[in-house]
Amino acid sequence: MLTSEYFINLEDKHGAHNYHPLDVVLVKGEGVWVYDVEGKKYLDCLSAYSAVSQGHNHPKIKQAMIDQLDRLTLTSRAFYNDRLGLLYKKLSDMTGYDKSLPMNSGAEAVETAIKVARKWGYHVKGVPRHKAEIIVADGNFHGRTVTIISFTSTPQYKDDFGPFTPGFPMVEYGDIKAIENAINENTVAIMIEPIQGENGVLLPPEGYLKAVEKLCHEHNILFIADEIQTGLGRTGAFFACDHEGVRPDIMVIGKALSGGFYPVSAVLADESVLGLIVPGDHGSTFGGNPLGASVAIAALDVIEDEKLVENSRVLGQYMMDFLEEIPKKNILEIRGKGLFIGVELKHDFGGARRIAEVLRDKGVLAKETHEHTIRFAPPLVIDKETVDWLLPIVRDTLLMD
Repeated sequence: MLTSEYFINLEDKHGAHNYHPLDVVLVKGEGVWVYDVEGKKYLDCLSAYSAVSQGHNHPKIKQAMIDQLDRLTLTSRAFYNDRLGLLYKKLSDMTGYDKSLPMNSGAEAVETAIKVARKWGYHVKGVPRHKAEIIVADGNFHGRTVTIISFTSTPQYKDDFGPFTPGFPMVEYGDIKAIENAINENTVAIMIEPIQGENGVLLPPEGYLKAVEKLCHEHNILFIADEIQTGLGRTGAFFACDHEGVRPDIMVIGKALSGGFYPVSAVLADESVLGLIVPGDHGSTFGGNPLGASVAIAALDVIEDEKLVENSRVLGQYMMDFLEEIPKKNILEIRGKGLFIGVELKHDFGGARRIAEVLRDKGVLAKETHEHTIRFAPPLVIDKETVDWLLPIVRDTLLMD
């Protein structure tokens, strides 16, 4: 039998080393559980960065994909297909936005939102052509294209990859006054994550999102929310912005939009914004294909039918309450909403990677983010019995020397 070591060595030898995975080689997944080459069972507490919120290999999504595979997979957007319109309607019905523009990866959707906001700025707001600015927050993670890394504050993501795309003034995350000071006549949008996931599950101060929305209305600026990781139930609300009753002008979604079966992302907005896009402005050969549309419809159905938003809210609070009771021997801070929780460790404890490796050996897969924070984000289909199995393991690991 081929071992985990064989597959790890194969990747190390023939693949670019652009990730630092835990040493576990997975071959099967079902619900919240995954299995390695040797047959060991693990609880997945990462959910592929929220892409498998509906659980691994969900039967309804799988069946939708199989059925569509038997019919038609790709037409390009040169022709209509009988699935895409249904996805558009499903997204409008569930989110309240007039229109959507489908892409594949989350980074593609962010790039799309940037293009849409810039065109709106030139055609609606009247900003001089090629002068548009989009205010962003430090600590952000919106993807890894050259334009997107142009406005990251993480040196490794950008230092060797310039020159960079201009037009993205950066302000401190959570500081509404800093945003206000950065606004000028060329500002067309403010783009933020309502919770910064890759930066350690950082929550802004209460009322921040509402204040951003107010500033946008006052200055005729678009509010872009990147909810690729936080959207579709992850935080115990359908969108993380819902916690403050905020409706961004542009919503960017992905990951759980396909339940982990196929890359599907989308930009959501009303007619006054997305209606500006005309044939030739933007496109993707695979974006909006019938296979992806079928998968996305089923993925949204599962979120709705299985009440995953409510499950995330209830069990997320249950987990937070338990974690808050753990003695703070090695814990600096616990942050989160719903089943999106970050535990920042004291910086002299040895780093979060060590914790991830110990948890792996105990049958729990979680991942460090940056150096000192470990994130817990299991599939939203997890039940209380499984959470009760998980939490004592986490507690004992966090209390080790």
